[in-house]
Amino acid sequence: MARSRRTADHPLGRRRRASTSLCAAVVAASLAVAVPAGPAAAAARHRPAAAAPGTTAPAFRLADLPMKDGTVLKADVFTPAPGTPGADRNGHYPLVVQPASWGQNDLEYVAQGRQLAADGYVAVTYTVRGFWGSGGQIDVAGPKDVADISAVIDWSLAHTPADRSRVGMVGLSLGGGLTLLGAASDPRVKAVASLSGWADLADSLYSGQTRHLQAAGLLAAIQAPTGRRSPEFARMLADLFADRDLPRVVQWAHTRSPAAYVDRINAHGTAVFLANAWGDSIFNPGQMTSFYQRLTGPKRLELRPGDHATQELPSLLGLPNATWASARQWLDHHLKGAGGPGGPRQGVELEVRPGGGEENYPNWQAVSSRTDHLRLGRPDAHGTGTLGEPAGTGAAGTGWWRPVSGGTDSGADGGIAELSGLLDQVVGLPPTVVVPLLPRSAAAVWQSAPYPTARHLRGVARLHTAVTASAPQGTAFAYLYDVNALGVGKLIAHAPQSWSGKRPGHAFPLDVTLFPTAYDLPAGHRLALVLDTADPLYGGSTPRGSGVSFGSPADGPAELAVPLR
Repeated sequence: MARSRRTADHPLGRRRRASTSLCAAVVAASLAVAVPAGPAAAAARHRPAAAAPGTTAPAFRLADLPMKDGTVLKADVFTPAPGTPGADRNGHYPLVVQPASWGQNDLEYVAQGRQLAADGYVAVTYTVRGFWGSGGQIDVAGPKDVADISAVIDWSLAHTPADRSRVGMVGLSLGGGLTLLGAASDPRVKAVASLSGWADLADSLYSGQTRHLQAAGLLAAIQAPTGRRSPEFARMLADLFADRDLPRVVQWAHTRSPAAYVDRINAHGTAVFLANAWGDSIFNPGQMTSFYQRLTGPKRLELRPGDHATQELPSLLGLPNATWASARQWLDHHLKGAGGPGGPRQGVELEVRPGGGEENYPNWQAVSSRTDHLRLGRPDAHGTGTLGEPAGTGAAGTGWWRPVSGGTDSGADGGIAELSGLLDQVVGLPPTVVVPLLPRSAAAVWQSAPYPTARHLRGVARLHTAVTASAPQGTAFAYLYDVNALGVGKLIAHAPQSWSGKRPGHAFPLDVTLFPTAYDLPAGHRLALVLDTADPLYGGSTPRGSGVSFGSPADGPAELAVPLR
């Protein structure tokens, strides 16, 4: 019934069940228990719902928020019950603005809104323009979305008991990106928590100069039944899928990237909390670690196993959740002064894979203490080279080349968007291959000897090699595996790297920066590096049937740099 209340005035409402959003089932369950239904709920949009006599329940109402260009956004408003601790002497409470995530509406954060208001916050959640009942067209965190953030704050200060000196934001996915853009654009925002958000949208869609097609396709599928594309967004999406005019797509994404405005965030002194997943298939964690290092104000970064927004799902039902708890502690300290002068820890918190504990570091640089430089040895007659032989030995010598058939998927892949990271989070099952069975016609493989003691991988692994190809463009995919005694390899990290404009048959250097990780390799296991030229997760550019060779020239020996704790 609550669902019909929200969608009756929206032409796309009848198609809500078609949404492929991972959050949809959780949100629907949350609304079933937390939102009033029927005509009374519709009327509540225009009047506050007072707490019952003798209770301390927060007040809830629905609201229409007019933006500066006349667009109206749908919103939920939670205000603390009279007497709730946290008000200043004028009866004003800290304000938390929550932009809804991609494909979701303002009912997404009902559980969090109730919790926030019960703890002395004014909480205002709104449906981002172009989605559901909000007016306008999808702007994808563009100038209109950013202007809306300030307009929502203006409305909240004028229509709720919100304190203008204590304004914060928290958001998931699209909402997470918008919180960071809000920190850059509006100096009134004192603290933000970005959950599964992005810092560099261009890197998220096109890291390693490679199109992230499954991620883009998933976002398009979620959007189709829930929102209205602007002509600009439709054009950029079409260009990305068609592999045309990509510099324009990259520039469009760059203007929507908080990393482009980090100097403004630093100038405002905003306290920034970031949380992402190791296996986030939409917003890879590498762009978040880079962004974190550029922040100069109060900051904290937490990384855990999972995929896009999967770590935060329990919090949408109000269930205990480590990520949401950390975000709340961050807001409590920076908006309410709770937790004493030290407040919540700054720095970096990592949850180690597989099934490891939590580790805390003062900064990202401290995550690793040393780096192993593992030479890629000459492949043997079976197509497998050694990984990590001492430099200068015959096995690790230079001057060799390892050819593969271009554009052919070897079976070593980055996984399936949203599913693979979730499986790793829940049952410890990342993308898995049997390394001895990988076809050497399509994959180049290097493998270490079994390690006598555990190896603690922390940070970003980097590959350097050389390439010759029969076509001027192509893509290499690098995969780092944990291989047990049976040859079963579990994916530790991976990344794509494309090239273009190269002279066929002439060697050129290739560097691949893998996505960051925190992984404990058990004693007795091996590391394996696999290179191929096709992956269903991405839009590779290697022509099928072309020739690609990976090599180790004398002036640039091939090696894998592995960061260790």
